[in-house]
Amino acid sequence: MRITVFGAGGAVGGRVVSEAIARGHDVTAVVRRAVDLPDGVRVRIGDAANADEVEALSAGQDVVVAATRPAPGREPELPVVAAAMLDGVARSGVRLLVVGGAATLLVPGLGATLYETPGFPTELAAIAQACAEQLAACRAHTTADWTYLSPPAELNPGVRTGNYRVGADDLLVDADGRSWISMEDFAVALLDEAERPAHRRTRFTVAAGG
Repeated sequence: MRITVFGAGGAVGGRVVSEAIARGHDVTAVVRRAVDLPDGVRVRIGDAANADEVEALSAGQDVVVAATRPAPGREPELPVVAAAMLDGVARSGVRLLVVGGAATLLVPGLGATLYETPGFPTELAAIAQACAEQLAACRAHTTADWTYLSPPAELNPGVRTGNYRVGADDLLVDADGRSWISMEDFAVALLDEAERPAHRRTRFTVAAGG
């Protein structure tokens, strides 16, 4: 497949690039400035907040991945980028996979989202709100072919096992009450969805195990 990854220089985006390359896909990495990426990756400088650039950089591709994350203090940029990405791929006719947030997932047994639970870290409130607006932008878009992938509560560098569980709008937790996945397995889940679409125009989530 021909895959373009916006935010390829980030922690998740970089792992998506590596996973895609390992599977033999043709990868174009879009970054704001030059970064070191694996051999065989086509690097382009581009702005994910510019719908015209998104359209141009996605033209002729099979899938576009939006893996951008704003710097602290610039969280309101996230839904702006989402709108531009959605508009750009709608024009090019290419499917969009969005790396989203976990805060809008429903906590089992509470009837509330993760963001609404007591003790949610105040330092994460801004990015949680931005991710909620990012998801709302996807759901409101009438023409883009999008999929939104929410991680579990914990998403950290780790080991690629290739195993994960799949859910919809509920936070996935293990027998110990932990909700987590490695960035490596999150990238596996994202590429599996790219290769075998099962969640078009909807949100799904993944977690360790399975």
